[in-house]
Amino acid sequence: MNLFVITPTYNEVQNLPLLAKRVLALPVEGLHLLIVDDNSPDGTGQVAEKLRESDPGSISVIHRSGKLGLGSAYIAGMSIALESGAYAVAQMDADLSHPPELLVKLFNSLQYADIALGSRYIPGGGVDQNWPLWRKSLSSFGNYYARRILDLPVKDVTGGFRVWKSEVLEKMPLNRIRSNGYAFLIELSYVASLLNFTFMECPFYFPNRESGHSKMSLPIQLEAAYRVWKMRLEYRDLKNKNR
Repeated sequence: MNLFVITPTYNEVQNLPLLAKRVLALPVEGLHLLIVDDNSPDGTGQVAEKLRESDPGSISVIHRSGKLGLGSAYIAGMSIALESGAYAVAQMDADLSHPPELLVKLFNSLQYADIALGSRYIPGGGVDQNWPLWRKSLSSFGNYYARRILDLPVKDVTGGFRVWKSEVLEKMPLNRIRSNGYAFLIELSYVASLLNFTFMECPFYFPNRESGHSKMSLPIQLEAAYRVWKMRLEYRDLKNKNR
């Protein structure tokens, strides 16, 4: 297996079938899609099962008991991906804001780096032009805030569109990751940076979702704001080791 794509879902019943179709149509041999559903009340889990039944060799599903969070969904998926022997593991949203076609470029970029990221904040990238100014400012500031506090070498530290070499994830202390909302994405980047893994960013345009509702909330934003400071303390051993 070459590429294991993990997509957490919660109330993505309209988006999931199209996402699966576009992912599985990619010209990547040995591609597998893992859907991690948090007991979506809109029936996303049932749709995921139908997709799995239609192509059991290329799709698998984890059904969880409730809304347990983004971080734990990815950790569960990564564990299965590593057990499968995949060369690379991808993270992507289910709402089609991450264009599946870019997965090919991200996957190929692993020839030059350990982690490839879809980036909204390098030349050629961007966010939905119809976002209000406050939302654009909040997203941009959130990236700047985390990047400066943690001295991260990437421009888009809160983006969730990534492809990792499996050997990198195997060396990451995933059992120490404590963030569960979008701060999880920052924490993964920070730990990878402390371990001296290399990044490559590929630009992409991040459109607003066409259906369903955003999972971003004030508690998630607050978690990200205070967690970055705790990360500096929690990983002092890794930081001091690499001085």
